[in-house]
Parts: sequence; structure tokens; C-alpha cells
Amino acid sequence: INVPTDRSEQVKIGLFFKNLDANIILQEKHLKKLQTMKQAYLHEMFPAEGESVPKRRFEGFTGEWKEQKLGDIAEIVGGGTPSTSNPAYWNGNIDWYSPTEIGKQVFANGSIKTITQLGLEKSSANLLPANRTVLFTSRASIGDMAILRRPGTTNQGFQSLVLRDGIDTYFMYSMGYLLKAKALKNASGSTFLEISGNNLGKIKVLIPLKEEQQKIGSFFRKLDKRIAKQKEKVNKLKAMEQAYLHEMFV
Repeated sequence: INVPTDRSEQVKIGLFFKNLDANIILQEKHLKKLQTMKQAYLHEMFPAEGESVPKRRFEGFTGEWKEQKLGDIAEIVGGGTPSTSNPAYWNGNIDWYSPTEIGKQVFANGSIKTITQLGLEKSSANLLPANRTVLFTSRASIGDMAILRRPGTTNQGFQSLVLRDGIDTYFMYSMGYLLKAKALKNASGSTFLEISGNNLGKIKVLIPLKEEQQKIGSFFRKLDKRIAKQKEKVNKLKAMEQAYLHEMFV
């Protein structure tokens, strides 16, 4: 290996990367703290099993949450895949999501693959409305979610929730950990687990009045933004370290 002959240069480089690594560790700890805090708030701000009110509520809100079937507060919409042998169905201007694209980001802003209007018409895919749709994966990895930011479609690995009036989108997204747990309990399949739109619609959830939904949704949206910003900071520091490593070693 190539090593600086001047030991003081080695010390200087070593100290530089020591400080950079310490900063990365510090920022990762802060990210973990935010993620842990979110999990604590989720369990306190949504009713526990067998309860009708959460442990923690915003001031001014009282009364029990109302139990409703998921199918009563959202239209459950499946997806479809146009024939892959017909190029006229693909590379259009309509987003078409697969489950592997969902789960890492809050919002679905654009898919890897797209379909044409003809592809939409010649398949069982459905055009889902923006900002009122929560994509929900229903196969293999069940319960991954994302809020659709512009109209789009999905393949058969989804049973997406098109929310009805009176339901706050970010509130529904935030209770995703509950929906996932309930969906897994109701899933079946020998090759891989799957939940049908019919069974998903039968799942019962507790819902407060819209004003409280909006308050909770807004709270978690701000918290998710902080988490996303902190993740970005950690990723930038790691990318910076890799760049410096390539530049400062022969």
C-alpha cells in the first residue's frame, strides 16, 4: 500500500476521518432517537388493542373513537398488468407501481415503469386519484404503504385505499403499522401470503372525528419530515466520507 512518509500527514488524515466518523455516528444516533420517538408516539396516539381511546391526545379532544370497517371508509382498489408483449401498452405517461417501489418513502412521486392510456384500457389496472390514495401492498411483503402524489396505477400486488370524504390521508398512512398487523393476521396462501380486497375491507379500525384525524396526521407529517431530513444528513455525510477516501488516498 502507499503510505505518506511524513507521519504527521498520516496523523492529520487519521484525525480528519476520526472526526468525520464521530459526526456520522452522532447523526445516526439522532436519527435512531427520532425513529424510536415516532414509534412511541404511534403506540400512544392510536388506541391499543381492546381500547377505544388512545393514551395521548391533543387538548380539546374527548370521547371514544368509532369502530368502522376499512371498506366503509375507503374504496379498496386492486391493480393489473398490461400485456408485456405489446409495446403500445408501455412507456406512456401513466405511473405504474410494483410493490418493490413502496415502503422506503412516504410519498409515491413517480414509478419506475409507466403505461399508456391504451395499456390502462386493455388491462385490469385502475387509475387512482392523487392525494386521496394510500397505496397498500397485498402480496408477499404485505402492508407497505405510500401516499400517491399524482394519479397512477399499480400491478396486482396492491389493494390500495382510495379514501372517502371525512378521512384524512396522512392519518390513515400513519396508522399503517396497525393495518399491516391486521392484514397479516387475515392473509393466506401456500406459495406466498396475500390478502384480498374483500378481506382487507372487512378489517375493523378505530377512527376519531376528522378534526382529530387532521391534528394527528399533521403531527406525524412534521415528524416524518424531520426523520427524512435527518436521513438525508446521514446519507450526505456517508457520501462525503466515500468521496474524501477516494481523493485522499492514492
